[in-house]
Amino acid sequence: MENLKFKHLPYQTDAVEALVDCFAGQPKLSLLSYRIDPGREYEASGQKRSETLPDGFKNADFMLTPAQILTNIQNVQQKQNFPISDALVKTKSCDINLDTEMETGTGKTYCYIKTMFEMNQRYGWNKFIVVVPSIAIREGVYQSFDGMGDHFLEQYGKRAKVFIYNSKSLHEIENFSSDAGINVMVINVQAFAARGKDARRIYMELDDFQSRRPIDVIKANRPILILDEPQK
Repeated sequence: MENLKFKHLPYQTDAVEALVDCFAGQPKLSLLSYRIDPGREYEASGQKRSETLPDGFKNADFMLTPAQILTNIQNVQQKQNFPISDALVKTKSCDINLDTEMETGTGKTYCYIKTMFEMNQRYGWNKFIVVVPSIAIREGVYQSFDGMGDHFLEQYGKRAKVFIYNSKSLHEIENFSSDAGINVMVINVQAFAARGKDARRIYMELDDFQSRRPIDVIKANRPILILDEPQK
């Protein structure tokens, strides 16, 4: 692959800073370790945990109150001359939802990858999931991480470890959980909504995953979720 050179474009930097500033005041915390769920089959075997399962690392909780986060969002909106939100947008699965709109071709993939590095640098968060609307976009996003690796290494002094979720390669989830660096899972939305045999394994207790549900092991990392083209 030929080396690519990326320019720092002010509007992209502004977009990233606007998103990251929504959490201004969040302290940068050291990595939080936790016990990875060993699963029922593992516990029943009587093995010592240290023999096979390392500690996991998860994103720190918000130290800011919802009111503080809302104030940050309002400050960002005011600087951008946007309508001011009067409340956080909540869903049944998440209390904080932010929508960043960019025109096609302006580098949104670059911006959300850069956002991950900025969040890690400023707040210490290191677990991210990118949900994409199709397999084609999933492959494109994965290639973007590869192509931009040297660029962000030069800027931040580290690389992100990226993998594509595959329900038949569940060891990748263990690696995602146990690694202390920036870790990114790329997954297409069909993994949550597919039907038929061997579908939606992400919700199932699997024999080849120590009778655990992949979604529960992922959830323990408290990942930041990025929806690529959420309108789709």
